[in-house]
Amino acid sequence: MLPLFLVLSILAFFDRAYATHSVPRWRPDLRKDAAIAGQGSTSHRRRVLEGIATGAPVTNNSTIVPVTLASDKQTYYALSTVGNVSLQLSLDTASADLWIVSSECTSSACNVPKYPLSFESSSFVPVNNNQTSLSVSYADSTGAQGFVARESVSIGNITVPQQALGLVTSSNVTFPDQVSGVLGLGFPRLSTISNTVANATPFFANLSESGGLDYPLFGLSLTRDSSGTLTFGAIDGSVVANRSLIAWNEVVPFAPFLGSSENSSSYLQWAVVLDGISVNGTEFTPEPTYPIQTMNASLALIDVGTAGIFGPYQDVARIFSMIDSARLVDDTTGQYVVPCDIQETMAFSFGGRNFTLQPTDYLIGPASGNPNLCLSWPRALPPSSDGIDWQIGSPFLRTVYSIFSYGINGKEAPMVGFYPLSNSTTLTESEESVTAFLASYSATVATTLPNILISTPTYTTPLYTFNTSVSATPGKIIKTGLGTSTYSALLNSKHLNATAIPTLTPSPTVATLILTDTSGHTVTTTSTASHRSITLGVPEGWTGTSAAPAHGLNFATKSLAWFALAAVVCALL
Repeated sequence: MLPLFLVLSILAFFDRAYATHSVPRWRPDLRKDAAIAGQGSTSHRRRVLEGIATGAPVTNNSTIVPVTLASDKQTYYALSTVGNVSLQLSLDTASADLWIVSSECTSSACNVPKYPLSFESSSFVPVNNNQTSLSVSYADSTGAQGFVARESVSIGNITVPQQALGLVTSSNVTFPDQVSGVLGLGFPRLSTISNTVANATPFFANLSESGGLDYPLFGLSLTRDSSGTLTFGAIDGSVVANRSLIAWNEVVPFAPFLGSSENSSSYLQWAVVLDGISVNGTEFTPEPTYPIQTMNASLALIDVGTAGIFGPYQDVARIFSMIDSARLVDDTTGQYVVPCDIQETMAFSFGGRNFTLQPTDYLIGPASGNPNLCLSWPRALPPSSDGIDWQIGSPFLRTVYSIFSYGINGKEAPMVGFYPLSNSTTLTESEESVTAFLASYSATVATTLPNILISTPTYTTPLYTFNTSVSATPGKIIKTGLGTSTYSALLNSKHLNATAIPTLTPSPTVATLILTDTSGHTVTTTSTASHRSITLGVPEGWTGTSAAPAHGLNFATKSLAWFALAAVVCALL
C-alpha cells in the first residue's frame, strides 16, 4: 500500500528495516430491509524530511490508499487490515455493512482469503457469544449469512477499534481477484448490523460521528486499472487541482418506511437530484416515477459498487430515441444497442453543471454476432418502490472525482461533490479512437442480437416504500446522526468554503530526493519506493494453519538505493 507522503516512504526504512451485466449488484434489497425499522512525530528528523518531501503537515486523521479495478471490470477494491489480517474489500456506497468471509465458510464462493477464527485475535470481541446472526441480500439475488462481531479495522493509517462487522459463514456472492468482503460506505439507517446491535455504527459513519477524521468525508478516484485512490478525511490533491470547480449536491433524506413508528425523515442513501440529461447537447428533464412523493425531482443513487448506469424506461427510451439506429434488444434487462461508430455525447446534469460522457465512457462493447452494433449504457429498469430512478455507477464515476461528505450535526447537510476530469462538453473522440479503444479493451460481448424490433415494456408502479405524510426535503440538517458538531462546517450551502477542504497526495512509486548539505553540495538520490510484503488472509507472524491458500501480494523489497538514501540523510542530519 502506498504511504501518505514521500517522507513516510523514507521513514518506513528507519522504522522497519525489514519491514454480462445484470441487475446493479450491490444495491440492497429494500423489500427485506424495509422491515428493519493526532498529530505526527515532532522529531527533528521527521520535520526535516517532511519539509524536503512535501512541505505539508502529517496527520493521523486522514489517509489515502490505492483503489484497483478487478479483472471482472466491475469491482473496485482496496486493501484493509482486520485485526492482524490483510484482506481486500469491495467498495460500495449503496450499502452500509462491512462484512468479510470467515474461515467457517466452505461454500464455493468462499474460495478467497478468509479471516481465520482459529487465530484468536487479541482485538477480536464477540457479540452475544457469536450468536447474533447477520443476513444481507442484494438486488441481484445474491447474499451472505454469518454472525456479528467486533474487530479492529484499518484502512491506510486510519483505525477503528472494535468496529462492528459481519463474519460470513455462508455466501453465494462471487468475488474476483481474492477480494474477501464488502466495505459498505452508506448511512447507518441502511445497515443491517446497526439496526441489530447497539452501538454498531458502520465504519465511515463511526469515523465521522466520533470526530476521527480531519473532515467527515471520503473521496474516490476511479480508473480502469490500479491507479485509483480512496481517501478518508481529505481529498486527493493530485486529482483535484481546483477545489472551487467541484459541483456540490445536497443528499436527499427519506421519510420513515411505511409502518414504522418513526416520525421524522433521515438519510438513507447517497441519493441526489438529477437535474437533466442530454444527448449531443439536446437536453431534456427526466420524468420521476413518483413526482408527487419526490417533489417532481428525479433521484439518482451514486454507487461505486455498480458497474453501469441504470435508469427508468421513460428516460432511457428518450435517450436512445435521440440516437440514430439505436434500439432495444432485451426487454428483460433493458439493454439497448447503438452503432459502434457512434459520434454522440451523453451528459448528466448535477448541481447545475453538465458532466459529459464520450462514447468510450458509455459503450459496453460490440455484440459478437453483430460486431457493428455496441451494447450501451444506460440500461432501463422497472420502477423502484424507493423512488430512486437512477443508479449512477462507475462508467460515470470514472469521468469525475467524487466526494461524499457525511454532514455535520446542526450545521451541514450531507453532500456529494463531482469534480470534472475533463472540461469538454462536445465530442472529442474520433471513430478511429473509439474502435481502437474497444479493441484494446477486449470489450466484445458474447451475444447475438434479435433481428426483430422489441417494444418498450410497460409496468405497474409499485406502492411507494415511504410514509408520504412525513416531509423529506433536500438540505435537511439534523441535530444528531451526522458528523460530530465539533467540526467547522465548510460545505454549508449558505457559506460554502470548499477550498478549505483538506487534501492528500499519494506518494510516487519512484522517489526523487534532492538534499543540500551545509557546504552547499547538492546530492540527488532516486529510488523505487518500497512496501512491506504481506500475505492475504494470514495474520502477520502467525505460524498456525492458514485459513485459505496463501495469496501473496508482490510488493517491492528493500533496494540498495534505500541504503544509499539512508546514508545521505543521516550524513545531513
